[in-house]
Amino acid sequence: MTWTITPEPYDSPVAAALWRAYYTEVSDRWYLLHHGRRTDPAELEREIAARTGAELAPPTGELLVARCAGEPAGSAGVRLLDAQTAELTRVFVHERMRGRGGAPLLVRAAEEAARALGARHLILDTRSDLVAARALYARLGYEETARHNDDPYAEHWFRKDLRRDPTAAPTATEAQGA
Repeated sequence: MTWTITPEPYDSPVAAALWRAYYTEVSDRWYLLHHGRRTDPAELEREIAARTGAELAPPTGELLVARCAGEPAGSAGVRLLDAQTAELTRVFVHERMRGRGGAPLLVRAAEEAARALGARHLILDTRSDLVAARALYARLGYEETARHNDDPYAEHWFRKDLRRDPTAAPTATEAQGA
């Protein structure tokens, strides 16, 4: 499988389709876990529309789209929070494309995008039920930290120092999961 990762306008049809797939999956997972049902369709539409992703536009952000064999397969976004800190968000790979190496490539590309924006640190949040995501972040050198936002759905917070030489050989932890 050949993966390509390129910047994408946050409001393109491809970006919108990936956002819908991502948000539907994580929202439905949360509602099934906590309420035994999927997300109410009206609520889903409101939230998708309300979170446009405009913060992922240059010059202070970037949305990346991963394609596998030319097919849109996932996304990741970064946005500057301050002069030295960027947030990693919307990391998603379609379920049918998981396990093919796309997620680590997306995160690495997002790290490079954050560096290009001037960030020295990358932070993110995730939930307890997203076990594979937490394992990916740990494998890629992210360290769990104290809470850094008030997102009611966040349960785990991570940080990575981007000042490490990006051309250096991967750490043992990174190589093990790659």
